[in-house]
Amino acid sequence: QVQLVESGGGLVQPGGSLRLSCAASGTIFSINDMGWYRQAPGKERELVAVIQSDDSTNYADSVKGRFSISRDIIKKSVYLQMNSLKSEDTAVYYCNIPDLDAGMDYWGKGIMVTVSS
Repeated sequence: QVQLVESGGGLVQPGGSLRLSCAASGTIFSINDMGWYRQAPGKERELVAVIQSDDSTNYADSVKGRFSISRDIIKKSVYLQMNSLKSEDTAVYYCNIPDLDAGMDYWGKGIMVTVSS
């Protein structure tokens, strides 16, 4: 009964900022890596950012230096701060929290981010 709900998306001007949040409900037995993906129309889903169990982070080259991922284990939440947004950042963003102990891979329904003048 785990569900992930994203929030914080919307329309923003180029150069602007947004902060995405993803909150999990239900029981996650083992929170390890937590990540954000995105998918633009007609394109494959791609990894945007991941925060690992040791708190290290990795980013897609296209967002490096502009995006920052963070998390709150107690709240079972993961966040994505997006700065200096570009038109090519326009996509549906999905949060992902695998539960390795349960052998499950949980995904949010996605939230739209539109960067346009």
